Amino acid sequence: MRHTRTSQAPRSAQLCLTIALLGLWGCGSEPVKAPEPTPPPVVEKPKPVVQPKADLALPPSAYNAQLLKADQLLAQNQWMPASEVMATLPADGMSATDAIYLGYLQARIAYIRGRQAEALALLDTLNDPAMNTAQRYRILNLRRHIVGMSGDYLESARLGDEVLRLALAADAPALKRSVWHDLQRLDTDALEAATQSASDPQWQRWLELALLTRAPLAAQMESLPLWQQNNPQHPAANPLPGGLAYVLGAPDPVKKVALILPLSGRLAPAGRAVRDGYLASYYASHESGGAQYEILVLDQDSLGSSNTAYDTALAQGANIVVGPLSKQAVAELGARQERPIPVLALNRLDDGTAPAQGTSALVQFALAPEDEARDIAEQAFGKGARRALVIRPRGDWGSKVAQALLDRWQQLGGTVADSVAYSGREDYSTTVKDALDIPASESRARAVQEFMGTNIEYNARRRQDIDAIFLLSSNGAEARSLKPLLAFHYAGAVPVYATSSVYGGAPDPRDSDLDGINLVETPWLLGKNPELKQALTQGNTGADSYTRLNALGADAFLVQSQFRQLQGGADALMRGNTGLLSMNPQLHIQRELVLSTFDEGAIKPE
Repeated sequence: MRHTRTSQAPRSAQLCLTIALLGLWGCGSEPVKAPEPTPPPVVEKPKPVVQPKADLALPPSAYNAQLLKADQLLAQNQWMPASEVMATLPADGMSATDAIYLGYLQARIAYIRGRQAEALALLDTLNDPAMNTAQRYRILNLRRHIVGMSGDYLESARLGDEVLRLALAADAPALKRSVWHDLQRLDTDALEAATQSASDPQWQRWLELALLTRAPLAAQMESLPLWQQNNPQHPAANPLPGGLAYVLGAPDPVKKVALILPLSGRLAPAGRAVRDGYLASYYASHESGGAQYEILVLDQDSLGSSNTAYDTALAQGANIVVGPLSKQAVAELGARQERPIPVLALNRLDDGTAPAQGTSALVQFALAPEDEARDIAEQAFGKGARRALVIRPRGDWGSKVAQALLDRWQQLGGTVADSVAYSGREDYSTTVKDALDIPASESRARAVQEFMGTNIEYNARRRQDIDAIFLLSSNGAEARSLKPLLAFHYAGAVPVYATSSVYGGAPDPRDSDLDGINLVETPWLLGKNPELKQALTQGNTGADSYTRLNALGADAFLVQSQFRQLQGGADALMRGNTGLLSMNPQLHIQRELVLSTFDEGAIKPE
């Protein structure tokens, strides 16, 4: 591939793209001036089909007070007080309806305690065809939550479809979003197999719709309206999930995109990796029928600042800016009062910092380790862990990642036995020993020796109150030193979870020391988009040390090319190379990565 400061693709249209919701898109006839607000395009849509829902009120019971109190306590993860309330219920003489609800509450207690298999077995005993609809709704929801958290996304989606048929109208949008999220977590092979074996028509249509979104965008523009036309009564038909309705409803294409990246200074290798990933994706999209437009590549380093680069993009008629890359440059654009065209920034402002309210939005997309920390908290909890040990490096990076982890872990219902920080290689061993409470065990042994007045053989014992270890190392060298120490100090059987920072991005014989670590990794490094990676390799632009930034560039193209989809807000969902992409209310693109493990020195999807 040939790289130039400015590259141009044939133009297919000269119209401006307008996005109204959240100020995501702004455009004017004079690029250097802020335009008047443009009303959103009017898209005629059929009214949603309203289906009657069952009554979800629980039946009356002589034990309503106790059952409700236990339910409320369990909603706060207080399983011990809930158990005490439930112990006041009679052992015999309860109605069948009361017994079912009591069994449901007992299953919730088992799940809160990390006993997934026991919880599912309890729910199996409650499979009564004559069950009250309100109880069936709750039992299905609980089962779905358990299997979804454990990683069985296909079954979670199927159960979600069942729940959706019973749900109140107010709950339907969130359920629909959740079913779609589960389906987008599945690979294409799993979807195809499930579609072939599905017997329920509504469930099969969900699977077919998910398969349609695996095609290039140009093909989706043709197939999705046909699916809607053929399935007007389906719960996913109106509107389409994932923000897809906005893609189909906004025909105006972009005419010029400005990439603002560092291409000649200290961050030049990173900037070039992002640029190459973006351009490779653009040309691949063009070959599959995607839109063509002009691409203006601006070197922020030579222009002096991100503000100057933005003004240059405006003067040259750009519709949208992709970049800049550094946090400082993003903060500079974030403070800008006038932003006539939107920005897809490739970093994130510090927590608590909101961009100025410009005419158009500043969407922030970063390879943020905080996203990964939240992911590993959910993965560990979903596998049954409830009490964890956190080992992290000292410094701002370790503090920031650990705080994101702890916030999510405790929100889920997990607790932390201890959190320790290390400074460097010289204190790795001491940190691990202290974290596992080995000195206390050794002290007890010495006390016995002194009492008996003789030497005795003993093995130190680690603490027994943990069922997961979060190893938040910032690089592979740290993790390769710390992981063997955990095994040496008797914690080899405790599951260890880490972020992608422990993997350098390329095979390394030394990574055998990481065997057994569970980490979340980008789909890019787990085999997604091999043709695009091959193209980058052939062009000598896919250096191992920057491979994740190639993926960031590829996803910058994905998000920018489907920018209208972000009008879906919480519904917007894209299957990217850096993860499953969604957007929060702060206009941060968040990533959900894939759970993987080290096996014989290589990472493999779980």
